[in-house]
Order: sequence, then C-alpha cells, then structure tokens
Amino acid sequence: MRVPELTDHALRLDDLSVARGRGSSRVRAVDGVTLALPFGGAWCVSGPTGAGKSSLGAALSGQFRRDVSIVGGSALVCGIDARRPGRARSVLTYRTGYLSQDDGPALDPDRTVGETIVLPIVAREPRADRRRLAERIAHLLDEVRLPLGAADKFPHELSAGMRQRVALARALVMDPRLLIADEPLAGIDVEVRHVVRDAILRRREEWGMAVLAMTNDTGFADDIGAGRLVLDQAVVVAQRAPTGEPIVTPGNEGALAFLEV
Repeated sequence: MRVPELTDHALRLDDLSVARGRGSSRVRAVDGVTLALPFGGAWCVSGPTGAGKSSLGAALSGQFRRDVSIVGGSALVCGIDARRPGRARSVLTYRTGYLSQDDGPALDPDRTVGETIVLPIVAREPRADRRRLAERIAHLLDEVRLPLGAADKFPHELSAGMRQRVALARALVMDPRLLIADEPLAGIDVEVRHVVRDAILRRREEWGMAVLAMTNDTGFADDIGAGRLVLDQAVVVAQRAPTGEPIVTPGNEGALAFLEV
C-alpha cells in the first residue's frame, strides 16, 4: 500500500455529515460542517449536550465504530479520506491521537498505567524494545505531570483526574500530527488543568501538532488560542476564527455564550 502523503492541512471538512446509532435508532448527528485546520492550529467545538460534538470527533478519529459513520460530504484527515480510508485506516490512526470522553473512566482495570500508555505501540509492534518502551512511558508521565512511580499502578489506585491524564498520555504516545480530544479536562482539578494546556501548546509549537477539541470550556479554548465552532441540533450555529469576529446564524444569538470567555 502506498502511504498517503500529508497535505498542508491536518483537517479539511467540506459539508460533512455524520450519522450516529444503528438500525431504526440511527440519526443525523452532524449535518453540513465545513472547516479547515492547518498543522499547528487549533479549533474547539462547543454546544449543548446532544449537539453532535462527540460524534464528530469519533468519526474523524479513524477508530472503527459501528455506531458512528460519515454519510455525506468529505473529510480529509492528515492526508487520508476519513470517509473511505480503506487500508489507509492504520495510517490514519497513527497520525491521529484520539481521546474520547470515556477514556479516563474506562481504562482497562487489569493493565498498569505503563502498559496502558504504550498499548498503541505494542499493538503495532508486539516485539517493541522494552527499554525503549520504558523510556517512552517515563517521558509521557513527565509530560502530563504524573510521578514515575505511577507506571506500576492500576487505574483504581488513581484519582479521576490522574486517569484522564493517563488517557491523554496514551493519545499522545505515537506523537500524532492531529490530536482529537473530547472533553480533555474531564475530571481534572482546576489546579492542574494547565498540564493539559501546556502539553498541547508545547507540541503545537515544537512539532506543529494540530488540535480539535470538543469542550464547552471557553477559558481552555482561549488559553490554547483556538478557533470556535458551535453546534446545536447537528448544525453549525456560530463560529469564530482564532483572530476573527463571531459569526452567528440568525436566530441563534444564544450561541454567543459558547464563544465568550
């Protein structure tokens, strides 16, 4: 298989539509989203519960899921057609780090923190060098400000915020070109939220990593210099580029609350 080349943008969405659910319960979760995200850039997707934020992130991540699928428009993610990735799906999941809103609470209780963090590497390279893996674990624990001793602990021994940081470390372990993070601050105490912010800003500045975050935390969006996209009932009702003015669909002025710090 010829590996698709990277494009000038980490993400290009054109009139994208996403369906959620199966059978008779299937609904249009996202309808007609258009967005361009360059490498090194950031956008935050906000909106009320059920607006389609999580479905959008899941559909773009490359993870195989039967309950979420792209059904209209196009999505080019790190040079790969996310609607029909085919054999390039493995490349898509390599170039894209994905943190779902359930990852922190749902860590495998039978795996240590260290095993959890390097699982994406081991899944691809079962014979990966153990010393190299140990070094990778130590580096990522430091990046998310967890003690080295946490590597040998199990999820039940950690707080909710610490588990969330472990999940973030796992999403970053392959050095993704695009991080898709659904509620990245879930369960994290206010005093250590800067850890997530700093990790994202560092990777954006040093490696040009792009970020698509699903969050209603306008302060976080402001801290990472992100553009804002507001979804409501599956459609975009407001947006603001990182350096631009708000654009609101008539009749949806209430969406400005998701754009203001």
